[in-house]
Amino acid sequence: MQLPAALTTAIAALLEGVPRADMIAAAQQQSAGYRKGATSGAIVTPAQAAAYAIARMPATYAACAAVFARLAGVMPDFAPASLLDVGAGTGAASWAAVTYWPDLASVTMLDHNPALRSLARKLADSGPLAGADILSGDLGADKPQADLMVASYVLAELPQASAAATARHLWASGAQVLALIEPGTPDGFARIRAARAALIEDGAHVAAPCTHDQACPMAGDDWCHFSQRLPRNRDHMLLKGANVPFEDERYSYVVVTRQKASGGARILAPVLETKPGLTFKLCDASGLRSAFVASRDKDEYRRVRKLGWGDLF
Repeated sequence: MQLPAALTTAIAALLEGVPRADMIAAAQQQSAGYRKGATSGAIVTPAQAAAYAIARMPATYAACAAVFARLAGVMPDFAPASLLDVGAGTGAASWAAVTYWPDLASVTMLDHNPALRSLARKLADSGPLAGADILSGDLGADKPQADLMVASYVLAELPQASAAATARHLWASGAQVLALIEPGTPDGFARIRAARAALIEDGAHVAAPCTHDQACPMAGDDWCHFSQRLPRNRDHMLLKGANVPFEDERYSYVVVTRQKASGGARILAPVLETKPGLTFKLCDASGLRSAFVASRDKDEYRRVRKLGWGDLF
């Protein structure tokens, strides 16, 4: 999943006249901090913000774009006029939203970090988000109402026990659709799972990835997550110390709406393809189950062979 051309150009401009060694050092410092539990509050300088954008913005954009595609798949008539991006950081989620819904008339980004807000402004002014409002604010602040609210990769900065209350606070703002996106790790999914349960208790309906409002059937060491592949350019590889030209971003998410919008079953893992046929791991209102489609059933096999991890079955 490629970044928009305007955003790619704007990110590349961040490196003009900046020694690559400085950017690499900033990126390595951030990675070390994250492994110790540091948050985006550790980003205080323009160089640190730029390094964060180059290293992390492509993957965040890709995950958000994938979530919005899933949302559009179950709510094809949803055409938001306004977006509120909470904990926006560099604005990756807003870029993904305006790419998918170019007729968005109002975009507001909230973030408590001055360095990230400044960079988000610089990037936004290079493309379709030039008119966006980029304001100081956080998850707990009062929020303007919007058709679509997104909080991506921000619950991870809070104690896991506060995920449910934070989700309830966001939902109380009146958005028609709320999307929460977190890293596709057991901890990330735990936050999404707690938020999902709280939102359903408050009357929300799950649009994706779940096709039902029943209790999550995941148990044991299993967790619900998905994967989005994205390309890496030379600078992206350099800052991440990578030697392959692509990255697989694992993410967990939930999208809730004011009205029921879903149905069917979601594919929860890569499809197992063998000579006898295809095996799918599915989740629907009945819980977790497997489905097998034999290769000899040519019409059905042809129909489902194009489906993959994260698609509706």
